[in-house]
Amino acid sequence: MRAVRIDEFGGPEVLRLVEVPVPDAGPGEVLVRIAAAGVNRADALIRSGSYHRAGRPPLIPGLEAAGTVAAVGDGVHGIEVGQQVMALGSGLYAEFAAVPADRVAVLPKDISMIEAAALPTAWLTAWYCMRRLARVEAGETVVVQAAASGVGSAAVQIAAQLGARVIAVAGSAGKAAWAAGFGAHETVDTSDHPAEAAVAEVMRLTSGRGADVVLDAVGGPTFAHSLRQAAYAGRVVALANVALEPSIIDTRDFYPKNAAILGFQLTNLLQHGYDPRDDLREIAGRVASGSYRVPVEAVFPMDRASQAHERLERRDSRGKNVLTTAETG
Repeated sequence: MRAVRIDEFGGPEVLRLVEVPVPDAGPGEVLVRIAAAGVNRADALIRSGSYHRAGRPPLIPGLEAAGTVAAVGDGVHGIEVGQQVMALGSGLYAEFAAVPADRVAVLPKDISMIEAAALPTAWLTAWYCMRRLARVEAGETVVVQAAASGVGSAAVQIAAQLGARVIAVAGSAGKAAWAAGFGAHETVDTSDHPAEAAVAEVMRLTSGRGADVVLDAVGGPTFAHSLRQAAYAGRVVALANVALEPSIIDTRDFYPKNAAILGFQLTNLLQHGYDPRDDLREIAGRVASGSYRVPVEAVFPMDRASQAHERLERRDSRGKNVLTTAETG
């Protein structure tokens, strides 16, 4: 089978299409014939050697995919050969992958493989952070940092449908306007309101109160700004550090407000017993019904994975990028 492999850490050019053996479905595993794989910021961090859980090359990146069940291992129940599924795992930039059965969810009708491949990482992250971790309620104000990203655009929609007032923070006027199209009520353009000015703009929009929930998918210096944007008893969710810089904070920016800092990392959550299948099915069902829109910016064949990563890392990238195999059709 064909797979995209990293033989050494580096830029997008290190992604190489190679031939590797088709894996077997071991006990408790499902072999998925992959049609499409989502491209995530974590994939780029793995490729560059900046991701702390990446391991050493050679590595096949890819954390989420959609496809068709090709085989099931011993002890697997409720999943049958031929079913269309989405999956969370590793090494999913490939034509086949063996994935733990408890990280595979059967797809509803009326959802494409392209859409499904974009759900298991970004959408599950946004769903869990908004609904389970921060417990957003109707009438609350939610700030979404990096609102034009895959996680951000999902969080904007989820929070808005929960009845929250959403303030989308994005890196350009175009991105901010784009996020508004997914349900954000107000926007902050950080090219026009950098650093301290962005904090001041959020406080102005909330009449000095701040936000009940701030979703920070950027990290680094942005996290300090997120803390300052939180209201009394607010919740700040930190889920990434794509800035790859330390977050230096002043504890006086949160403890006098009785604010909570909540951390989220999907891989660790899965390793500590979280079963994502019910949530994945709920998200996919809402996409299939039209309640949520999955913004896919660009689709690339696997042999152009390097171009997908280049596009992901451009500052004007919006939504998700997806890789496809010949099985997409």
